[in-house]
Amino acid sequence: MWDEGLTAYDFGAGHPMDPVRLALTMRLVEAFGLDRAVEVVAAKPAGESTLRLVHRQDYIEAVRRASADPAAADGSYGLGTIDDPAFAGMHEASALIAGQSVAAAESVWRGDALHAVNFSGGLHHAMPGGASGFCVYNDAALAIARLLEMGAERVAYVDVDVHHGDGVQAAFWDDPRVLTISLHEHPRTLFPQTGWPEETGGERAPGGAVNVALPAGTGDAGWLRAYHAVVPELLGAFRPQVLVTQHGADTHVEDPLAHLAVTVDAQRAVAESCHELAHEHADGRWIALGGGGYAVVDVVPRTWTHLVAIAAGRPVAPEAEVPEEWGHEVYRRTRQSAPRRMTDGRSPQWRDFGEWGYDPGDRLDQAILATRRAVFPHHGLLP
Repeated sequence: MWDEGLTAYDFGAGHPMDPVRLALTMRLVEAFGLDRAVEVVAAKPAGESTLRLVHRQDYIEAVRRASADPAAADGSYGLGTIDDPAFAGMHEASALIAGQSVAAAESVWRGDALHAVNFSGGLHHAMPGGASGFCVYNDAALAIARLLEMGAERVAYVDVDVHHGDGVQAAFWDDPRVLTISLHEHPRTLFPQTGWPEETGGERAPGGAVNVALPAGTGDAGWLRAYHAVVPELLGAFRPQVLVTQHGADTHVEDPLAHLAVTVDAQRAVAESCHELAHEHADGRWIALGGGGYAVVDVVPRTWTHLVAIAAGRPVAPEAEVPEEWGHEVYRRTRQSAPRRMTDGRSPQWRDFGEWGYDPGDRLDQAILATRRAVFPHHGLLP
C-alpha cells in the first residue's frame, strides 16, 4: 500500500516522526525492484463510517476542526500537544494512512492478496476518543475492526514496537474474537506506562490481551527469546484466521526515544517468523504494518524494506549492500550518509525457553514467566 500523499502526515520540523522515513523506505523498496515483485496500490482515505468502527464521532469532528484550523486544536482530545501537534490537513493525512490499512485488510480477507503491507501504518496509540503518542487515527485497530465486520471470527494482533500497543488493546479489551500480543519496553521506563503482564483482557475476553514487559537494555538474544517464548504457542492455541502484525523499528539500539538494544538483523528475523506463523496458523493471511522508529535514515528504511521483501517472497539477503542510487537519495534529502549494507552484520541467536528452561534470577526470564503465568492458563497452556 503506497501513496506519496502519505508523507503529508507531518507534525512539523523537529518532531521525531519525520515523514522522510516513509519516503526513504519506498525509495529503497524501489531500488531493490520490489515494487515490480508486488502490486503497489493506493487506497482512498478512510471515510467517516469506517473511522467510527473505532473512533467516537466527537473525536473525529475535533480532528476535522484542528485540521482546518490548527490553532483551534482541542487539547482535551490530545490534539495540539507536544506529541501530537495539530497541522493543516491532519484529518486527511491520518485518514489516508487508515485507508491503506483497512484496504489491506479487505484485500487479504477477500483473497485478493495473501499478504499486504502498509509500512506507513501501525499508529497503535490512538484511542477511540483521543490522539496519543504521535497517533491520530488507529489504523491497526480499524483494520481489525473491518476484518470483524467482514466476518472474521478470530484475529490475532502481534505488536513488536518498543512501545506498548495500548490503543489496539483498549479497542478490543472485551472482545474474545481478537487476541492482542505486545512485546515492549517495560512501562516503568517508557511511554505509555502501560502494558503490564497483569493486563490480560476484560471480563468477556480473559486472556485476550498479552503483554511482555521487557527490561531496558534487552538485546537481540533476549528479545527473540521473549518473542518465541510467547507468540508461537499462543497463536497455535488461538488459531487465528488472519494475522495482523505491527513492526515498529524503535526497538533498535540506535533509536533515540527508547532503551532496547535490538539490531536490524533481529527485526528481520521477527518479520520472517511472523510470515511463517501466518502460514502455519492463518492460511497465510498476513497484514503487516509499520509503526514507530525514529532513526529515520539508518534503521527504519532498511527494516521495513526487509518486511516488504519477506511479504513479497523476495527476501533481501542480510549481507546485501545498499544500492548506490538510494545512498544518493538519502544525501539529497537529509545531507546524511546512508548505511552501507542492509543489516547490522549480526547473526542473532537465542536460547529456547521451552528447551533450556528459565533462570529465576534473570530479569528477562522473570518478565517472560510473568506473562506466561498471567495468560497461558486462559488458553489451556502450561506456563
